[in-house]
Amino acid sequence: MNTLITLKALHIAATVLLLASIGVVVWRAISAWRAGDRRLFASSLDRPWYAAWAVMALCMLSFPVSGWWMVHTVGWPLGQTWLLGGACLYIVGALAWVWLLARVRRLRAMPAGGEPTAGQQRWVMGLAALALLVLIALLVLMTAKPV
Repeated sequence: MNTLITLKALHIAATVLLLASIGVVVWRAISAWRAGDRRLFASSLDRPWYAAWAVMALCMLSFPVSGWWMVHTVGWPLGQTWLLGGACLYIVGALAWVWLLARVRRLRAMPAGGEPTAGQQRWVMGLAALALLVLIALLVLMTAKPV
């Protein structure tokens, strides 16, 4: 049982780090937007802010491993609907996050005087909203555990 408590603590710590990193990136994007940088989230890819994106990536890589280990330790079958649904949601959220990062990198690569189009801004905001909604849905699903 000691292993399960340790795994839960690590899983919760990764969740808190992920949420804190998201908060830092969103705060940076909003402050840059207010300062006049209209490239959504692009300024959050400046060198000091890479750490937040790296922590997000590390947390996202740790979730499947620690989650599977917890499920295995408890003895739940992986065929349960809520676990399969959570895995599908995780894949959708991870793909949205990777696509968001690619779009933000493309905005960052724009020339200094270049303005992103309204379509580019909508895509970035849509992907960010999708990734965040999937994360919230996963948090609710994994907290409720409808066994």
